[in-house]
Amino acid sequence: MASDVAIGPRVLRQDEWDPWYDNLIRAFGGVPESAEERQAWRAVTEFDRSLGVWDGDACVGTAGAYSFRMTVPGGAPVSAAGVTMVSVAATHRRRGVLTSMMRRQLDDVRSWGEPLAVLTASEPAIYGRFGYGAATFQLQAEIDTNRAGLSVPAGTDDVRLRYAAPADVLDACEAVYARLVPARPGMVERPAGWARLTLLDPESERGGASPLQCVVAERDGEVTGYARYRVKPNWDSGGPEGTVVLSDLDALDPASGAALWRFLYGIDLTSTLSVRMRPVDDAWQYLVSDIRRCLPRLKDALYVRLVDVGAALEARTYQAPVDVVFEVADDFCPWNSGRWRLSGDAKGASCERTSDAAEVALSVRELGAAYLGGVPLTALAAAGRVRELRRGALAEASVGFGSAVAPWLPHGF
Repeated sequence: MASDVAIGPRVLRQDEWDPWYDNLIRAFGGVPESAEERQAWRAVTEFDRSLGVWDGDACVGTAGAYSFRMTVPGGAPVSAAGVTMVSVAATHRRRGVLTSMMRRQLDDVRSWGEPLAVLTASEPAIYGRFGYGAATFQLQAEIDTNRAGLSVPAGTDDVRLRYAAPADVLDACEAVYARLVPARPGMVERPAGWARLTLLDPESERGGASPLQCVVAERDGEVTGYARYRVKPNWDSGGPEGTVVLSDLDALDPASGAALWRFLYGIDLTSTLSVRMRPVDDAWQYLVSDIRRCLPRLKDALYVRLVDVGAALEARTYQAPVDVVFEVADDFCPWNSGRWRLSGDAKGASCERTSDAAEVALSVRELGAAYLGGVPLTALAAAGRVRELRRGALAEASVGFGSAVAPWLPHGF
């Protein structure tokens, strides 16, 4: 007979990190990580925000929550618990371990006064029942650089490009990234120690490609963009058919961005540019001559959970005036359930409980999906997941919730 888990989730002690992390690695396939990777992930572990479930001396469940500040529509940075490192030992499935960790974690997040929890899901079906909705998507593509031409805007030739060792220009690249964070919902301010994670380059994850390379863009002596990438050589009977695998690309202006894309296009002995984790409105789509030769596709990225409905909806602005009463269902965090009147515009918002008649009904999961402005409430309504109770209220709310810039999570966590 299987033994019972002796206690529920408890805060992780520093001397427990190795078995805790080993349980996580085993749950994700058991492939060991390099010493560099382990050290880097331990360095960013927030022990007082990490939970473990133990059966005797064995760790059987893990979960953590980084203390992020995430940009929301309107540009404000809002405290968000970055849920991470979630795993349950295969020997202890269907015994309530995951539910107990999600329960404790969301209670903790609420006690910390953080209105949002966010995560990336290894399996999307898992987290909906805990109130998380898919709020951002990422663009992936395999660009045929021989057949999809590239047109660049005026000023591109004025941008200077130079190679640099990734570690040598890390601070300059992080300064570029930091300037972009307020401009796009879903981006997070990288806490101390996180910059190092962008340079992790274990050979086991290169897939036969080169070590990480970097090129920076400069204008008037200032770094205005950068691209980090690998090159995977390949030769067939017709000659070289290598692939450029893009890791990161950020730029402060259109010309700098175009100069970097043109550079990646022109790397010798390659004919494919493989891109991952790009925003769905990424500019390269409007520089290429033939989007069909790029094989674009979408993938879910950031899942958002409103921990405090009122505070979360007040933290962002709305691109058009909205005054709507929402009937929110939230079985897992019942303090959110009920009617909320949201009144807001581009300058600010208020969201308070009300006894007025409901005008739009939805669950907290759908509210999370729409929160960053990338998923229209009208689309969720078309799927039967949102109900309009007052004619016109749905369109009003959907337009107000929208974002002029697609929300984007640039990296995992």
